[in-house]
Amino acid sequence: MERVLAERLEIVNDRLEKVLARTGRRREEITLLAVTKVFPAQSILDAYHLGLREFGENYVQEFEGKHPAVSHLSGARFHLIGHLQSNKARRAAELFQVIQTVDSGKLARRLNEAGGPLDIMIEVKLSAEDAKAGAAPAELPALLDAVRECANLRLTGLMTMPPWSDDSEAARPYFRQLAALAKPHGLQQLSMGMSHDFETAIEEGSTCIRVGTALFGRRVKKTDP
Repeated sequence: MERVLAERLEIVNDRLEKVLARTGRRREEITLLAVTKVFPAQSILDAYHLGLREFGENYVQEFEGKHPAVSHLSGARFHLIGHLQSNKARRAAELFQVIQTVDSGKLARRLNEAGGPLDIMIEVKLSAEDAKAGAAPAELPALLDAVRECANLRLTGLMTMPPWSDDSEAARPYFRQLAALAKPHGLQQLSMGMSHDFETAIEEGSTCIRVGTALFGRRVKKTDP
């Protein structure tokens, strides 16, 4: 599996180099977040061995099961990129170094009360899809104020999830809108773009691309026995 992952990582890095050359941006500006949800802890270990250090998971309970196998990895950082319920905030703060999906003042306060320093991003909902989570753009100023009152939280930027489309250009307006929302508030980091559209996201200012399928292959959906 590690050999296959190495080949896929080489392809992803090649794609990255091409878009960076085209946009004049530097490699150190972009965090490659390896999304390992539904994949076993061994996938994290293999990716770490190949030099990756930033990993994304969607569910607190799922990562809780993997954590004992990967907690020793020096320099590794784990990001929660799935929706977080406030009643799971304390456990999330114990497991993750970054929470990318803060979407309410209540959740921010719960994370702050967990006690340890934590990097966070605010998830903004730019899609009308019911399945998408996040704060509405109009709620952003008040939410920023609430987060900045939390001494243990370090706000780094904004995150969004556009509607799914095979056409990467369909996501461009959402990426552009997130960048426009971040600018007046002085937020430097933008988490946007996935395996199929990260070039477009980088063109629009992304600093963190969330790459799963392009590295680990398609996820197998669980079916009932």
